Amino acid sequence: MPVVDPARIGGLREAFVAAGYTADGCLELLGGAAYAALARSESVPALRATAGQGALPTLVRLFLLQREVSYPQAALALPVQEALADGWLTRTVEGGVRATVDIRPYANDIAGESAAADAWIVSDLGCAVGGAGGIGSGAATDRGVPRGELVLGVGGASTTLANITVRRAVRRVLDLGTGSGIQALHAARHAAQVVATDVNPRALHFARLSAELSGFGERIEVREGSLFEPVDRSDRSDRSDAGPADPSDAARFDLIVSNPPFVISPGGRFTYRDGGMAGDDLCRSLVAQAGAHLTAGGYCQLLANWQHVRGEEWRDRVASWVAGTGCDAWIVQRDVQDPTTYAELWLRDGGDHRGSREEYERRYGEWLDTFEAAKVDGVGFGWITLRRAPEGAAPVVLAEEWPHPVEQPLGPVIEEWFARQDFLRDHDDAALLDAHYRLADEVVQEQVGVPGEEDPEHVILRQNRGMRRATKVDTVGAGFAGACDGSLRAGDILDAIARLLEEDRVVLRDRAPEQIRLLVEQGFLLPV
Repeated sequence: MPVVDPARIGGLREAFVAAGYTADGCLELLGGAAYAALARSESVPALRATAGQGALPTLVRLFLLQREVSYPQAALALPVQEALADGWLTRTVEGGVRATVDIRPYANDIAGESAAADAWIVSDLGCAVGGAGGIGSGAATDRGVPRGELVLGVGGASTTLANITVRRAVRRVLDLGTGSGIQALHAARHAAQVVATDVNPRALHFARLSAELSGFGERIEVREGSLFEPVDRSDRSDRSDAGPADPSDAARFDLIVSNPPFVISPGGRFTYRDGGMAGDDLCRSLVAQAGAHLTAGGYCQLLANWQHVRGEEWRDRVASWVAGTGCDAWIVQRDVQDPTTYAELWLRDGGDHRGSREEYERRYGEWLDTFEAAKVDGVGFGWITLRRAPEGAAPVVLAEEWPHPVEQPLGPVIEEWFARQDFLRDHDDAALLDAHYRLADEVVQEQVGVPGEEDPEHVILRQNRGMRRATKVDTVGAGFAGACDGSLRAGDILDAIARLLEEDRVVLRDRAPEQIRLLVEQGFLLPV
């Protein structure tokens, strides 16, 4: 693996910037179609687009496409002698040079700091989305890297977590299961210190390479270990009493992010995806321990898989993980797969479909046997956001299914959801009616009914932002929402509607709070 030498890596970064080897530069060179093809591990369009001379085509061929280039070409694009000496490149028998790792330009601008947003993710050959082969291509394993220790680059799960993460200026962030360091790089843009952990020493080395290459080496610290053990171990070393205790400030964080090895598999073949625990115990353990490692008001956000066990409601099952953590929680299930579809997905991910038919069928059978023994009818995928609840407050836990498209980045929407839970928790029905609200931006009203009928059967409010929810309301609810511009108290609006509809204002006030709570909780109405 390349050497972590901050000074020399700085020179490599300067060469990348000078050549335009950035996300925008690659997109401009390759064009949209060829760039999109790389995400499907199809490299032919990109090869055609980089047939010309120049530093940028050379770097794309070297690090995105893993192709050999001539020594003189490489020398025009980067400090080739240092890159060879430090292990970024290797000589070929034909006299050219090849890359030893994937280096993918990454537009690290989700935090909104677009000025210096460029970053680079270092991963094993053939294991980046922008690579040429994907897992099982042999590019890295041919060099003696055990397939179970491969380090991946940017994938769909990585970008999903980056997009849903709450971004605010904080002191300390923990990236649990950092892999090649993608989440740590995002966090370094809005945190004073980032601790990145992983059980795979190779992953920690790659994370250091990504951090140094992206200019955040001094802000990101790496530690080896599983779950919270690396920070708990450090915390215990700072105390004279090494026995169990609540984590001190040294082991608490304002934000914890994790794209853990959440795959529910019969064994721990791949460190990057298999947690090595039975079923969904790894995700359960992470959630159960997170609360004790959060500062007041701190967030923990992770991707997870969970089992749909026969005879159990999945919402109750996953919500039970949060019990006793002292955290509010918003659990969103984005997809569900049956055991056969789930097994096939991860067998292909591991390259098992490229082996012998007998071995593939044997492994397939192991997956199905494991699911059947645990009475698993399906596997859910989604995200979990925890927030340390206010002192003395009863935690709010919501588990819901939402497979529909959402607007990204969703981090601000998630932060606002928790703020609204605080408002609802602090306001009884009388206080709700005494408050002021405004209708959220880009909410539209739809009326559903039989053509020609005077009154609609249903009135639906629909969001065009954030979660893009839709909810059914009655005539009073629609009228109330439409009148909310922040200037009037909710009770005054209801009294006006009662006079207009010639209804009893007391009855209207009695039944309105339930609908107001729903509209606030779902983000249609925003407290002023």
